[in-house]
Amino acid sequence: MSTLRNMTSGSPARLMISFALPLMLGNLFQQFYTIADAAIVGQVLGVQAIAAVGAAEWVIWMIQGIIQGFTQGFAIQMSQDFGAGQCKRLRNVIVNSALLSAATALILLAGGQLSARWMLNLLHTPDTVFTDTMLYMRTMFWGIPVVMAFNLFASILRSLGDGKTPLYAMVCASLINIGLDLLFVPVLHMGVFGAAAATVIAQCCSSLICLWKIMRIDILKLQKEDCEIQTRLHTRLMKLGMPMAFQNCVISIGGMIVQSVINGFGVAFIAGFTATNKLYGMLEVAATSYGFAMTTYTGQNLGAGKKERIRLGYRQALFIAVITSVLIAAVMIFAGRWILLCFINGDAKTTEQTLAIAYHYLFIMSICLPILYYLHVTRSCIQGLGNTVLPMLSGIAEFCMRTGAALLLPRLLGRDGIFYAEIAAWAGADVILFFSFYSCIKKLN
Repeated sequence: MSTLRNMTSGSPARLMISFALPLMLGNLFQQFYTIADAAIVGQVLGVQAIAAVGAAEWVIWMIQGIIQGFTQGFAIQMSQDFGAGQCKRLRNVIVNSALLSAATALILLAGGQLSARWMLNLLHTPDTVFTDTMLYMRTMFWGIPVVMAFNLFASILRSLGDGKTPLYAMVCASLINIGLDLLFVPVLHMGVFGAAAATVIAQCCSSLICLWKIMRIDILKLQKEDCEIQTRLHTRLMKLGMPMAFQNCVISIGGMIVQSVINGFGVAFIAGFTATNKLYGMLEVAATSYGFAMTTYTGQNLGAGKKERIRLGYRQALFIAVITSVLIAAVMIFAGRWILLCFINGDAKTTEQTLAIAYHYLFIMSICLPILYYLHVTRSCIQGLGNTVLPMLSGIAEFCMRTGAALLLPRLLGRDGIFYAEIAAWAGADVILFFSFYSCIKKLN
């Protein structure tokens, strides 16, 4: 029980920072092995291989986003029940969430494998990387049940205030992934398949660590009556999870439209864009961690009936998030070129061209980073209140802005216009979230 955290008393800022720090470290390790994938593939196999991995990125992100949406939605109910001290109901929610997660994973696995070729054709994937992209994507799809298991187990732990166990799981996964990358790609010459297989195996290990921890928590020890399948509870959980899954799906569809535009600009541009996208996770790693903390904090305090603490916690979390975004942006602006060179390898001309593309995109995202951090904290607070529909609308706004900018700006500004599509998406979502938040707070009063 020592790793669980009740967030209904004490300093909100201290609670959320102490909760978010292990998540940040865990997310950093997750990004680290994602970056290691890209770096090893780029350095060993070259620019064409990194372009092949990048061409599948948004499709894979869509599947992962749907999974995260459902499990985060389920965790909202868990955090509210934990905050209210309803342990029996909490266990029943976990059992029913597990059943829904398993069914969803099987549907996504079948759908992903059946539609893989169609999706790559739809994205205008270049012939030069099509075969490798297909192999990488299909291999990642086989890992969908493992990804679902980890996200569900991690969401259960986070809803109870345990951010440390997912950290330990991600540290182990990172080390395993990097070790397997170095074995599969340069030693066994397994190419992009080896990189994908290493990721799936590492994720399996992280899910087992989280499951081991859950089985050791006293209040989660299942009784026979906890395993009751409740249709009404399924409906409640799906009402929480589906809007978040749909939100992530819509966002990723917008990203795929952007990818289809990028795929028309050649392998060097795809490689440069992909190199920066591999750092995208590093840019938002603290934002997602603050978001998880905000959702758990809000859910627990709502369950405990402490509404004033929700407003206080939101203000403090937003201040901390903006300061963090400025610090991360400064690091990326000054050290970005050196970091990007980890992903890029080739002759001098190709390297210089790819690096220029990558750094230009990284610079634009870095200076606009506070917009993204406002998005994560505000959206997560609204979700913690049990409202997942308004955040879904912000996801639709992201889709419209990202897609519109991707299709229009390259015509006006040349191919560099595509770099502003992501910023436009963040800003569009923020407008919706600004009004949504105050509407939710008014209803809370």
